[in-house]
Amino acid sequence: MIFLGTPDFAVPTLTRLASDQHEIAYVVSQPDRPRGRGRKNSPSPVAQFALDHGFPLLRPESVNDPSVIATLRAATPDLGIVVAFGQFLPKAVRELPRCGYMINGHASLLPKYRGAAPIQHALLHGETETGVSIMRVEKAMDAGAVAFTQRLAILPEENAEELSTRLSVACATAIAEAVQRIANRQIVWQEQDATQASFAPKIEKADAVLDWQRPARELVHQIRGLAPKPGAVTDWQGEPLRILGARALEGDVALAPGTLHYENQQLRIATASGWLVPTVLQRAGGNAMPTEAFLRGHTLPEDGRLGERSDAPHASSRIAP
Repeated sequence: MIFLGTPDFAVPTLTRLASDQHEIAYVVSQPDRPRGRGRKNSPSPVAQFALDHGFPLLRPESVNDPSVIATLRAATPDLGIVVAFGQFLPKAVRELPRCGYMINGHASLLPKYRGAAPIQHALLHGETETGVSIMRVEKAMDAGAVAFTQRLAILPEENAEELSTRLSVACATAIAEAVQRIANRQIVWQEQDATQASFAPKIEKADAVLDWQRPARELVHQIRGLAPKPGAVTDWQGEPLRILGARALEGDVALAPGTLHYENQQLRIATASGWLVPTVLQRAGGNAMPTEAFLRGHTLPEDGRLGERSDAPHASSRIAP
């Protein structure tokens, strides 16, 4: 078989296939990119796994390159497996395996959340359940027939990174099951109901900006869906302030949205409906900290306003405890 994948999410599946002693003719991943604090070119997590374990590795700028297709065809794979690869697969690649197709492990309950960021969008929309779908790879994005899904409850306060970790393990299990069903000729495919499809496009910079005119519960969904990266962000006196953890608190709010308030030494932020209580904060260039620790080193004054691009001092001189 051949395996196509790139990020950390795909590594558990490749690990499981290797531990099940499937013959992996090639691992295909994205080219080396600048990564980490030093921004040095380095292999993707999947490529690094392949290098560490001696799997033949391709890192093409485009998998549609004729030389890449010829190399993969010469390997005569029985099956192709795709998990978060990140490139469009042309027909010549999709139909290259002997079985005539490739399978994909997608982190949503298809047809919901087709696209590049299904985990983030499930959290952004306040879903309480998600999962992994095993589908055939077709020309249209995430629109192929589905063999089965594996459901997973979203835990309270779980963020995108934490949910991604659990889903990556579920994906590995589901792919292993699908491979076994294909080998036993027991796989059954069912077309998706396109009328029920929803989409999960790549997260853009604008998606991270907190709008204090929204209810606190919706803002908590946004914070969870974007934590820890890129992180939901607001403006504090001309500088970005990331909120990486929060909970909503019901109650009457008589202050303008975005206004800082302290009650029982607890920082609260006024919203259109209810209070947002931040639990993890991060300033630009700094480390993420629990709110209590952050406030010991940074001043967020009573009656200050988040989301205002102004360097002017606030009228109130009351300082956070």
